[in-house]
Amino acid sequence: MGDNTNRIDRVCENTKSRLVGDNTKETLSVVGDNTKLRSPLLPVRHQPDFFVCDVFDAALKGDSASMEHPIFSLSKKPDMTTRRYENGDSWAEVRPGAKGLATIFDRDILIYCISQLMVAVNDGRQISKTLRLRAHDLLIATNRDSSGRGYLQLKESFERLQGTQIATNIITGGKDIWDVFSLVDRARIVRESRDGRMQEVEVVLSDWVFQAVEAQEVLTLDRRYFQLAKPLERRLYELARKHVGQQASFKIGLEKLRNKCGSQSTLKEFRRLFQSIVTDDVRHNHMPGYSFHLDGEMVEMRRKVGDLPPPPPSPSIQLKPETYESARALAPGWDVYAIEAEWRDWIAKKAITPWHADRHFLAFCKRRGKYPGFKRDT
Repeated sequence: MGDNTNRIDRVCENTKSRLVGDNTKETLSVVGDNTKLRSPLLPVRHQPDFFVCDVFDAALKGDSASMEHPIFSLSKKPDMTTRRYENGDSWAEVRPGAKGLATIFDRDILIYCISQLMVAVNDGRQISKTLRLRAHDLLIATNRDSSGRGYLQLKESFERLQGTQIATNIITGGKDIWDVFSLVDRARIVRESRDGRMQEVEVVLSDWVFQAVEAQEVLTLDRRYFQLAKPLERRLYELARKHVGQQASFKIGLEKLRNKCGSQSTLKEFRRLFQSIVTDDVRHNHMPGYSFHLDGEMVEMRRKVGDLPPPPPSPSIQLKPETYESARALAPGWDVYAIEAEWRDWIAKKAITPWHADRHFLAFCKRRGKYPGFKRDT
């Protein structure tokens, strides 16, 4: 009886072990499948209602010079390597500071600053190299962590941007000069909260960056850019945006692409990393605007047809009654309803969805009211 009981217990135990093992394997298999189905894009960390910056009523902008040349490091670790890049007659030597080279994620700060300046340019306002920003707004707008860790990382980004030195003859603003500069001349905390978090930051951009803004040598970026998790994904998108633009496609050799990306990997490893991104994009369609294809040693970048977000439906935007009174004050003597029709047509063509529609419309009135072409109120 005792032997039979022990035998039955062992059988039950083995059966339980097998069942658990099978279930575990099945569970792991499901988890693996779910991982493959998960989008490579970073989640949107903040709800659109919290986007308080005017830059989100317009498109994101990046300067075309640093999109063309590999100024920023693709490494997530401190990069202390001096690099020199040449493309025809243009060259740039990038030298690290004490915290290492500025990374492609540090570039978020410059994109934010350039976008703010371009909004001011489009509004007809004077612009300056010196910007005063709310640190929280910058973190929210660039889809960064807004916890204490996020503020610490923001400080480190400013240090790398200011510490990285660039010697170059790359032309910006129509000026061909040899120059040595930092991407940011200065960054300082103007206010700091009691718990040590930045509240306001003053940034002084370099002449090189500011000249690109003044000459409007900037390109519009997809807002999903801030959701791209891999440094190489961001760099590939920048190059596609620069070289493809509104063309159907652009071809480049894999070796040259590696150099333009600023990758420090071997060609074999770069091919593997590149192919991994291509495979992910085929599965998830996560790369904004452009697809990438490898044929032997040639890479083709293609514009994705229909990838742009649909234009916002104009009837869904309701302006407040008092907005029309403010519009008449900004554009005296003009038919504000004709201006409204022009504005709605413009945001539809530009695929813009303003978070603050009334404020965006009033800014449009201020600009458009300076020019003829609208019917006057009677």
